[in-house]
Amino acid sequence: MSDQDIITTDIEPATMLELTPPEQPLHTLSVLVNNKPGVLARVAQVFSRRGYNIESLVVSPASDGNFSRMTIGARGEEDGLEQIKAQCQKLIDVISCYDHTDHNTVSKELALVKVNCGPDQRGEALQIGEHFGCKTVDLTPDSMILMVTGDSGKLDAMIGMMQKFGIIELVRTGKVVMARGMDLT
Repeated sequence: MSDQDIITTDIEPATMLELTPPEQPLHTLSVLVNNKPGVLARVAQVFSRRGYNIESLVVSPASDGNFSRMTIGARGEEDGLEQIKAQCQKLIDVISCYDHTDHNTVSKELALVKVNCGPDQRGEALQIGEHFGCKTVDLTPDSMILMVTGDSGKLDAMIGMMQKFGIIELVRTGKVVMARGMDLT
């Protein structure tokens, strides 16, 4: 009898936990808030209470320094997200909360990727980086740091191609998003 048999025979099939949850849609929210201490913690708590994990978070000053804009990426069902938006709107320092998921937007990310590559691999790594529009921001005898901007799929593809050299370190900003046209959300 294998370890797998021992584990599954002691548990009723109906009560087994699903180890890999089904892929939930990624929602991108913009939350305009007063630029005050503690606001980020209160907004994050709304997500936590609903069981949503924040996958990406970018907070930056809005055009007026009295406000900040949070761009939050989280996976989950639409109905739970509607509850999160309603709860955020009730927070005293939240001006607006908008879901960009199904709207016409411009969204970009930035990543810095430190790659292990010596002189013999550098040409190939630079060629791959050039294909993705990367900029070389640091170069040493044994490594290089590439900066890439674009949508999440582009960054994922570039990072995947760089895996063969050995990624030493990776930093991503998270998605920033802006509605196209005259919309201000």
